[in-house]
Amino acid sequence: MRLGIDLGGTKIEIIALDDDSTTLARERVSTPVGDYDGTIRAIGGLVRGVEGRLGRAGTIGIAMPGAFSARTGLVKNANSVVLNGRPLDRDIEAHLGWAVRMENDANCLALSEAVDGAAAGASVVFAVILGTGVGGGLVVDGKVVTGRNRIAGEWGHNPLPWPQPDELPGPACYCGKTGCIETFLSGAGLARAYAALTQRTLAAHDIAAAATREADARATLATYQDRLARGLASVVNIVDPDVIVLGGGLSNIDAIYEGLLERIASYAFSDALATRVERARHGDSSGVRGAAWLWPADSSK
Repeated sequence: MRLGIDLGGTKIEIIALDDDSTTLARERVSTPVGDYDGTIRAIGGLVRGVEGRLGRAGTIGIAMPGAFSARTGLVKNANSVVLNGRPLDRDIEAHLGWAVRMENDANCLALSEAVDGAAAGASVVFAVILGTGVGGGLVVDGKVVTGRNRIAGEWGHNPLPWPQPDELPGPACYCGKTGCIETFLSGAGLARAYAALTQRTLAAHDIAAAATREADARATLATYQDRLARGLASVVNIVDPDVIVLGGGLSNIDAIYEGLLERIASYAFSDALATRVERARHGDSSGVRGAAWLWPADSSK
């Protein structure tokens, strides 16, 4: 049995999978925001609760924001800033008494979709999280690629490609730079684009709903799609993946897919585009399922 945990900014979710991917149990609790020790206790409670109900132990994989520094072994780049600078893996292992495997949440999304999701069977898979932040993960031949500095896939903290004059210098990003892709393609970025056009405030999901009846909302989504296409074209130029999988809350906006491949192709350095763009098959479950798949089938506690 595999246990996968998705450590998010607002909720912590656990799933138990059998070796054939059957879901045996699933549960979620609210994240103790700003409480590092409380977060570890919440993870421990979920693991013990599921194992107790099922009457057996499982391997434990965890999807997390950020990554572990290759230099210090501590968490870096997490937008849940209470985790930064902490030995999260070691602290969880000490609390549980078992080994865990941890990966960036976008890497877990990519792994889930490459194993049995929208990119099943593909050799090179790039997965994107479009939500509160903008992450990315890379899987090649069924294995997560983390890179020498453990930042592979972090396309959201590159500058928006081919910027228009009104996109410069770009909004400030929490990473300390300006004009990052994340500042344009996150939920806050979509809301900011609508406010710039209309001087009105709407949340990202409300903009998507308004697009069926309002020209300004449709124009905002068209701008968002163009920015998304530019960002993904730069990924195509470097990685040339077989499949790009879109996940996160904004990936559920149908309008961003209409003509997206053609728009990416117009920016990519190629005479044709064979790459597929797919919505994550497992939706919000991709991260937690990918965490479970961090352990191979023959592993045990």
